[in-house]
Amino acid sequence: MLAEAAELGIHTIRVVKEVEIAAPVAIAFEAVLEEIGPGSEMPDGTPFPMKLEPWPGGRWWRDLGETPWGRAGHLWGHVQVIKPPTLLELCGPMFMSYPAASHVQYRLIAQGEGPGAGTLLRLTHRAFGQIPADHREGVNEGWDHGLKRIREIAERKATERHEARGTGH
Repeated sequence: MLAEAAELGIHTIRVVKEVEIAAPVAIAFEAVLEEIGPGSEMPDGTPFPMKLEPWPGGRWWRDLGETPWGRAGHLWGHVQVIKPPTLLELCGPMFMSYPAASHVQYRLIAQGEGPGAGTLLRLTHRAFGQIPADHREGVNEGWDHGLKRIREIAERKATERHEARGTGH
């Protein structure tokens, strides 16, 4: 029998990041749902589509499709709180396939009003469990990438909608 050496201690993750988005809070919220849902990508640009049921108790998962034995996938979490367009909280294992508990909060704060309105997006991720060192160290890169994508998606959507209004569409 093979024995696997494992780091069994309990570790924590606490990440708090903010990003300013040049788009109204409603558009920024749409971008959050897109990035953590069907528009998700890995840092190298590889599509990583997820599914999110945007209601309390809704599932957030990676759907790997049908197999001869049934549907395959990975449950990342459940919607704990959703108050569009200013708050989304998710709890569950997220990317962790080991004993751990995790909570992520996306809080969107309107910055200004009218055509130049923007959004401050504050992400808080807290977790505890048998989290390996590479995940504790790599989580910041993942969140930086996700926040960058949310900003890009929101700002693109805001520009497209502004241009559509300007051309009479």
